[in-house]
Amino acid sequence: MHRDQSPLRARPLPGHVPSLFLDIDQMLDEFTRLPMQAEFRFDPDMPAVITVEFLAERGPSLSWRIGRELLHHGLTAMSGSGDVRMWPTLPGERPSSWLLLESQEVEALFELPTVPLANWLDATYRVTSAEAEMDGLNWDRFLLELLDGPGTTPSE
Repeated sequence: MHRDQSPLRARPLPGHVPSLFLDIDQMLDEFTRLPMQAEFRFDPDMPAVITVEFLAERGPSLSWRIGRELLHHGLTAMSGSGDVRMWPTLPGERPSSWLLLESQEVEALFELPTVPLANWLDATYRVTSAEAEMDGLNWDRFLLELLDGPGTTPSE
């Protein structure tokens, strides 16, 4: 038997959606693209927020927490306001969307492939529907993780 044909298959845990790794482009200017990879992570304990880690080839990676609904709506229409906005690109050979991230220090525009992101988001909605994403939310933990990052615990 070929080593890639193992009869044992890992079964996903209930409620677990594997991370999505996407090859994306950061637009440095109108004509210059910087290819990179982004990891999209879904936590069923905080289903309204998707963590996106931009994996730089050189230097540190950068994480943003983005509303799942904003990402979902941004695949087909203008979505978001303020620091995070997303909208579909003009029709072309491959469907994609623009994701604009802004802070006081920096502005970054990324082009994301629509189809794999849409499929992955659909999988997250099968785990937790939009209507149920706020049910049982631990608001203290949610705010700590949103403001301070994952793994942060309140000081006693």
